Amino acid sequence: MARYLVVGSGATGVHFAQTMLERGETVELIDVGYSPPAVEHPELDFSALKDAGTEGGRYFLGAASEAVVYPAPDAKPYGFPPSKAHVFRRPGEFRLEEKGFAPLLSFAKGGLAEAWTGGSYELRDEELADFPFAPGALRPHYATVASRIGIAATADDLESFSPLTPGSLAPLPADSHSAWLLGRYQSRRARLHARGVALGRSRVAVLSRDLGTRGRCTELGRCLWGCPRGALYAPSQTLAALMSHPGFSYRPGLLVHRVLVGRGGEAIGVAALPIDGGGEIEVRGDRVILAAGALATSQIYLETLAAGGRAGVELDGLMDNRQAMVPFLSPSRVGAPINLASYQFHMLALGLRGDTWRTDVHGQITTLKSAAVHPIVAGLPFDLRTSLAVFRRLRAGLGVANIWLSDSRRAGNRVRLGCDEVGRSRLVLDYADHGHDLEAGRVAVERTRAALAELGCLAPKAMTRLLPRGSSVHYAGTLPMGAAETEHSTRADGSVRGMAGLYVVDGAGFPWLPAKNLTYTLMANAVRIATTIS
Repeated sequence: MARYLVVGSGATGVHFAQTMLERGETVELIDVGYSPPAVEHPELDFSALKDAGTEGGRYFLGAASEAVVYPAPDAKPYGFPPSKAHVFRRPGEFRLEEKGFAPLLSFAKGGLAEAWTGGSYELRDEELADFPFAPGALRPHYATVASRIGIAATADDLESFSPLTPGSLAPLPADSHSAWLLGRYQSRRARLHARGVALGRSRVAVLSRDLGTRGRCTELGRCLWGCPRGALYAPSQTLAALMSHPGFSYRPGLLVHRVLVGRGGEAIGVAALPIDGGGEIEVRGDRVILAAGALATSQIYLETLAAGGRAGVELDGLMDNRQAMVPFLSPSRVGAPINLASYQFHMLALGLRGDTWRTDVHGQITTLKSAAVHPIVAGLPFDLRTSLAVFRRLRAGLGVANIWLSDSRRAGNRVRLGCDEVGRSRLVLDYADHGHDLEAGRVAVERTRAALAELGCLAPKAMTRLLPRGSSVHYAGTLPMGAAETEHSTRADGSVRGMAGLYVVDGAGFPWLPAKNLTYTLMANAVRIATTIS
């Protein structure tokens, strides 16, 4: 029996486990653990892979063309490819009801960060003010995570929005469109700063030099399908490295649904269902660590209470960053050459200063490079042949700014348990925006469009979109950390009040949600908790 029983192999679970193993402890990690398909032709770049004829396009579009982004009012400018289908696969035993909240969940080996784009941004001291520990307590753990995964970054104007992690790698060479945007920013820097706008290079978990068994980015243009060199970090890479540690064991194929509670009210293990069928099994451990992601962790906690006779508990404070997408065109780039074999994701990031630090807006800019034909083709008022010709001319000037707003815990935005028509338990999510949320989103979009206009870009208002809550995949707040000894909360060390031996190390413990990509801070906080547990 391992001393630490970790539920979930996502970003928080693997980094908590690695830190405990470095401390000389034993760790058993339980997981559903859906695995990805084999990588096809890892040596080929995007164009060469298309020419190689991968089973009639199955690799790019799916066996039934399920990865095609069809024209629709709510269509995104991109979709998840077939190689990422395992990331969003759900076990049949997991049931969900959504009310005003449209989440993505993952039961994959490595969790949701298997499909992230690597944005890695430290929180500023003031953004940690609501957390029950000194802001400086997280700094060394950001550095630890950076040394493990590799983060490409450089000193620039973004430091006023996110401190620069020590030991960062050199950034990748900027693609021509991103370099053009940076040049325009430098020539208009004073005017943009007067509007509270800063632009710089993304801080991203991608390698510009080899690190361990992972190869540096050689700009194959296959990022969306999964880097065949391992240059873009994914938690499954850490999990694979842990497999050789004598103090570590991994048990995939199990869906944990509740914590086992001893006679004294302490956590002594978990109950899980094999996803291939069969009855409930029990796995014991001295300490139980919930790292399944904020939503799955909340369900496990609620199922545990219900099994102990406390049905009907509701966890207020569900959060997710409001996300908006602002497509744009740089007219002076129209007709320029484009390199399809290049790094595919965002190379630029921006910050919009708010009235207070709580209302700052953060975003990332992705210039269109090696993605498959953009759905914008379908919206052009021409026949297909003409539309494709126009698209090819526009392509070098196309991009999308994704921006995020902060969120805070509010009563009524909650998770709870419900039952289906045959009495099977399901997780129910309730979320309702206030009027000021929508107004804040509208203002952020208009400020982003104005900043892009200052750079010489066109961002059509009709094409901008405020995405539904849940779209940003930054879920948090249901078992918040805090100093007050209140029910359904956690302490600074992640321990759950009212149940000894149970810890939460994922986003469920976050007391508020700054407008930044969350994964880097989740990993750093999991490492911090692992260093404080005795």
